[in-house]
Amino acid sequence: MNMATPRPPHPDENPAGIDLPLDPQPGHSSRGRLERVLRRGEFAVTTELNPPDSANPQDVYERAAIFDGWVDGINAVDASGANCHMSSVGICALLTRMGYAPIMQIACRDKNRIAIQGDVLGAAAMGVANILCLTGDGVQAGDQPGAKPVFDLDSMSLLETVRIMRDNGKFLSGRKLTTPPQVFLGAAVNPFAPPYDFRPIHLGKKIAAGAQFVQTQYCFDVPMFRNFMERARDLGFTEKVFILCGVGPLASAKTAKWIRSNVPGVHIPDAIIKRLEGAQDQKKEGKQICIDIINEVKEIAGVSGIHVMAYRQEEYVAEMVHESGVLKGRKPWKREARADDQIVADRLDHLLHDEPTQQPVQLVEKAAH
Repeated sequence: MNMATPRPPHPDENPAGIDLPLDPQPGHSSRGRLERVLRRGEFAVTTELNPPDSANPQDVYERAAIFDGWVDGINAVDASGANCHMSSVGICALLTRMGYAPIMQIACRDKNRIAIQGDVLGAAAMGVANILCLTGDGVQAGDQPGAKPVFDLDSMSLLETVRIMRDNGKFLSGRKLTTPPQVFLGAAVNPFAPPYDFRPIHLGKKIAAGAQFVQTQYCFDVPMFRNFMERARDLGFTEKVFILCGVGPLASAKTAKWIRSNVPGVHIPDAIIKRLEGAQDQKKEGKQICIDIINEVKEIAGVSGIHVMAYRQEEYVAEMVHESGVLKGRKPWKREARADDQIVADRLDHLLHDEPTQQPVQLVEKAAH
């Protein structure tokens, strides 16, 4: 009998199957790869998946495949900008099925505490190991401003809620959980929005609420970020939380000006815009600016990784990570074809194409008899 040589297990992969949780580790809150990478002291890379306006799972898989072998976690965005797309929990269901390490975003804008706690349990049951807690943009920012906002919780109380569920094994009501969610808790911080002196203190409040890692807003002003990190180190926060600096390419000077004027909380210095305006190929220059920023922030003490936000430029993520050298030869998990992939694909094809046309006929025949 010919037997294939078994592939040696990746250090951040369950040898029994890529889609299975990792073995528990002492001092870890989750069984996820992102937490393991950070706690080992390696420089982590996360990114965002642009959610589709579609019910086709292949749209998600195609977008995730771009990041294979280059990132340690993929943010499943939860209706950012108050615009509706495929849900964060739905994207996570698809990604965990294929062994990816999603970071499920939860925005407080659209759901109350009952729905949110249910989503946390459901996500953890699917294998989601990372949750990013956000307040969420107001509905007036999106394309359905007439929607009713909820905001039953905010990012702080959401962090506390999930931490209580995980560490105390209880709902907010005090009712006990039979199996608490094993999750690594994250939050967002913005060092580039006034009042600047308050931003490190705000980070401390999120740490106290339960944040174990944070992703920052886009960094286009490295000196400003360096000042924030210096203050965070002085307060001892870099010993308590993993800080991932937000970075991303700018497509053009025109795009940069629009973002600066229309996206709250994003700070883009004049020098960046002038550099783009002076470039022959502005899109290429925008990518190079991002690489230059990565190379600067990776040397700042207390920075544990980067969060790459490349909206509609996802194909550049691999290039920027590679050219910056932040992985230092380390290879994040990469999805590989498995023997059962075709079986799953065939079954999905049957469900999508065969049953809707055949079942109604069967029902009609039964009714006739």
